[in-house]
Amino acid sequence: MDAFTTYTGKIAVIPGDNIDTDRIIPARFLTRVSRSGYGELLFSDVRGAEFILDQPEAKDTSILVAGTNFGCGSSREHAVWAIQQAGYKAVIARKTETSPGYSDIFRQNAANCGLLLAECSPEDHAKLTSAGTGCVAQIDLPNQTIEVNGEKFSFQINEVTKQALIAGLDLIGTTLIYSDQIAEYESKHDSFASA
Repeated sequence: MDAFTTYTGKIAVIPGDNIDTDRIIPARFLTRVSRSGYGELLFSDVRGAEFILDQPEAKDTSILVAGTNFGCGSSREHAVWAIQQAGYKAVIARKTETSPGYSDIFRQNAANCGLLLAECSPEDHAKLTSAGTGCVAQIDLPNQTIEVNGEKFSFQINEVTKQALIAGLDLIGTTLIYSDQIAEYESKHDSFASA
């Protein structure tokens, strides 16, 4: 998994709250046996001339800006894969007092796959959406800031997830940090000995 420290890219503003995983990647595509080929299926059922990602200003965008509770609905890593394979490095959502930026399962799937999910306040989210699709933003993960149009503001992220993204570690990579201790433990217990 690639490490994430700072990233500069164009934003694509996806309007609306509660965008579920079936809208991100429709269920009929989940029967594929390969983990590849999902990028072109991102938002498949809502694509067309009126959809923001199909408009000229969205060309070469690589940061999605969404409303609240993005990724709700059924659990599917495929939604994260589709976002990543379509070229998106991060998603920025609005967090309110009554709604999280992301559903819990989508948040964990994103962390496991190395997709940065940032949550910002309604006020800061409004600055991003008013900048509009095609505007350039810079994300600084170590300092937890986003800069757009010369204005910088902070975002929230779980500290453990943040450190794993900075180090470029997925769950297996995080476990392998402790490989020496695991091997030592296993060497002291008969149940792990070769037959």
